[in-house]
Amino acid sequence: MTGGGPAGLTGLDERRGAWVTDAWRHITADRLRELIIGLVDVPSPTGDEGPLAAHIAETLGAAGCDARVQPVDDRQANAWARLTGDGTGPDLMLYAPIDTLTVGEESEDVPWIGPELRPDMRPRATVHGDLVTGLGASNPKGHAACVMMAAEAIRRSGVPLTGDLVAAFGAGGMPTNARPGGVRYNTGQGVGCSFLLEQGVWTDYAVIAKPGWTVSWDEVGLVWFEVTVPGLHTYVGSRHRLPYDNAIANAGTVALRLEEWFEKYALRHTGGTVAPQGVVASVRGGWPRMAATTPAACTLRVDLRIGPDTTPMRAKREFLAAVDAIREDTGIDVTAEMILAIPGTRTDPDSWVCRSAIAGWEALEDRPHEVIRGNSGATDANILRGRGVPTVRVGMPKVTDAPFEIDFSMGMNTVDVRAMERLTRHLVRTAVDTVTRTRDEVEGEPS
Repeated sequence: MTGGGPAGLTGLDERRGAWVTDAWRHITADRLRELIIGLVDVPSPTGDEGPLAAHIAETLGAAGCDARVQPVDDRQANAWARLTGDGTGPDLMLYAPIDTLTVGEESEDVPWIGPELRPDMRPRATVHGDLVTGLGASNPKGHAACVMMAAEAIRRSGVPLTGDLVAAFGAGGMPTNARPGGVRYNTGQGVGCSFLLEQGVWTDYAVIAKPGWTVSWDEVGLVWFEVTVPGLHTYVGSRHRLPYDNAIANAGTVALRLEEWFEKYALRHTGGTVAPQGVVASVRGGWPRMAATTPAACTLRVDLRIGPDTTPMRAKREFLAAVDAIREDTGIDVTAEMILAIPGTRTDPDSWVCRSAIAGWEALEDRPHEVIRGNSGATDANILRGRGVPTVRVGMPKVTDAPFEIDFSMGMNTVDVRAMERLTRHLVRTAVDTVTRTRDEVEGEPS
């Protein structure tokens, strides 16, 4: 990519610069605001994305895109749209998940999310000038809206494509198993993205829109463990008369030891752009209806992130060694079992999609690309890369300048339309830079 040019176009030749400029004219704050409000107002907790997939397909279809709903079951579905090229160039997928981390209903979210649901934790959009709040307004729905806007803009501008541009929206992108009443256990962990690929919605390259205003070519995977902590089942009235060993108290000791170990683990495995973390995420044990007795066992759930160079089996052995050390030090006969594994992945930084995305970032920012390090978030990029599709991740930063406090949930649920416009411009530029070339061009050296 050579040559200079106006802001955001540096590196593009005259023809592609004109195509990108024309597509950018169709990106407006009003349309982005309209798109994100439409997405937020359709609830899409993991496992129930069907109505939102239908909304996305209908919206893109109305813009002239060949859009479809892809059911996974009778409640869960993906959406995707294709802009067809002449077949001489590479195909590119712009991808975003569409399910929200929490549900937006007190029956499932409270008290774990807090004592009550705030307005931003519900699937109802509220506009505050350039900011829009509502469940998932930033992650993932703000990013999905940018993918929709990019597809619309390229379609409306009539850019002559050599390769196909696919805009895909996956169900089940959140790190979760089935919610209560789910028809399938595997409704999260990238199941929609995997199904898209399995059913032939495949491309040469992919860009996933997820938080972080940087181009990332690698990210962590994750392994989950169930840790079982034993004790004795007994009665409070007999505590002073019978042998007493409380599994709940033992679990607290084990959890604290694991939390200490996670910090050391992260230091050992930090490298590249990742700093894999771990947490004790939940505890289960005893009868809430019967506080007079202690349980014979208590279980902890652990999420341990792993870098691209750490296999799930290596992580399993390292974690089990830590559990063995806790058992030896405390005398608690704790055991653990790995119950989920998704490897971390990496795309070659010299891959076309990485070079093009970085060139676009640098042109829009007018400075060298800033790599954000210390990441421990996993996305469906692992599914795409794991199936052999070179993929980069690019997104929006978390909103920090707002008339309200930004905590974790508010960060997920607040999007800045100005940041959406910048991300959409980047997606359009990367797409046009890719699907207007021949395959020989992108498989060789930068032009």
